Parts: sequence; C-alpha cells; structure tokens
Amino acid sequence: MQEKILFPNEIILKTKFWRIEQDWEVPLVGFFILVPLRTLQSIDELSDEEAVDFINLLRKLRKGMREILKIKEVYLFENEDTLHNFHLWIFPRHNWMEKFGKKIESVRPIINYTKENMTNKENFKEIKNAIEEMREYMNFNKNN
Repeated sequence: MQEKILFPNEIILKTKFWRIEQDWEVPLVGFFILVPLRTLQSIDELSDEEAVDFINLLRKLRKGMREILKIKEVYLFENEDTLHNFHLWIFPRHNWMEKFGKKIESVRPIINYTKENMTNKENFKEIKNAIEEMREYMNFNKNN
C-alpha cells in the first residue's frame, strides 16, 4: 500500500553528510528522520567523519526537541530491512500518548491513531510551526 506523503521536502537541516526532515507520512509534531545523503544499509557503513556528524546532529536535534518543542522523551529506531535504506527515526513521546503505554509496542497504535485522527489543518499548522522553530534552532546552533 502506497503511503500518502503529507510533508514533502520539510527539511530541518542539511549538512555535508546528513539531512534532518519531518517524517513525511505521520502527522506528528517532532517526528523527525535523520537520513544520510549517500545510500547505505547499516550504521556500521558510516565513515568516521559521517559518524561524528551523525552523533553531533542527533545531540543538537534532541536538545532542540527538549528546549524548543518541550518533548521530554523520544524513541530512536534504526531498521536495516527497509527499502528506504539506512535512516534513524526520532519518535517523540507526547503526554497524550500515555494511554497507549510506554513500550515499543505502543508505537504502531500511536502512528495509526495519528493517521486516523490528526490529519487535519490545525495539526498540520502545528507541525509546520514546529518545523520552522527547529529549522531556526538547528541553523542558529549549526556550528555549536
């Protein structure tokens, strides 16, 4: 089944090796993807320079999510059996998600819930605002 692209080209930041973007299928504030600019299947294929950039970007992004978006907790997912090649999901935990539990099993029901109940103009506006705030934060802190 083809997924609907809700947020095309919503890039937060692009570096020499990486791109951070809003997840394009799930209408969830702060659901970001860290994607390499070159094709690879696994984290062990990163060069030393790519690995350093990866961890520095992830740390800055996570700090911005905490400070700017007030996201206290996230789940990090990297799967190697995807057609989309290597990428890291930074999946936010919002207070309203408590009813789904806090285990990994809660993620799919949360994704389904957001697709069924949060595909609306009000939520899209909130996501776009969060994207812009994170863009500003990441660009301001680009070299820090």
